Amino acid sequence: MTEQFSARTETVRAALAASGHPDTVRLVPDGARTAAEAAAALGCEVGAIANSLVFLADGAPLLVLSSGRHRVDTAGLAERLGYATISRATADDVAAATGQVIGGVSPVGHPAPLVTVLDDSLRDYPDLYAAAGTHDTIFRTDFAALAALTGARIVRTSA
Repeated sequence: MTEQFSARTETVRAALAASGHPDTVRLVPDGARTAAEAAAALGCEVGAIANSLVFLADGAPLLVLSSGRHRVDTAGLAERLGYATISRATADDVAAATGQVIGGVSPVGHPAPLVTVLDDSLRDYPDLYAAAGTHDTIFRTDFAALAALTGARIVRTSA
């Protein structure tokens, strides 16, 4: 049986295909709005979940791909990246920047490219899982592929 995906997820699938990434998108029937929910549904460590979090860095959107085992240290990250401030984006900011909603933001498939950073601790996991545009879809990838997909700068995002 072929799974039916939303338009948001189809946009992510198209972005994956355009980059040559395998189509590993799958449905998580009960949804996975948090890293803990995703890890439980997938049977993996929470750290293998690549959270796609949108912040405002000096007022501009910044996509932070962070391990589910960490909280982003916004002050430290701002210092490492050379921003005066990094603050959490509102739900409206997230939707405007990504075309997706909090709990389902994918690293790819946005209306325009976003400045992106990738948490170096995600290297610890051979398989990574990221949202695919909705709270009930994910895709499997790995660190090198995620870095290539997003053009992300690799940094430490936690304290």
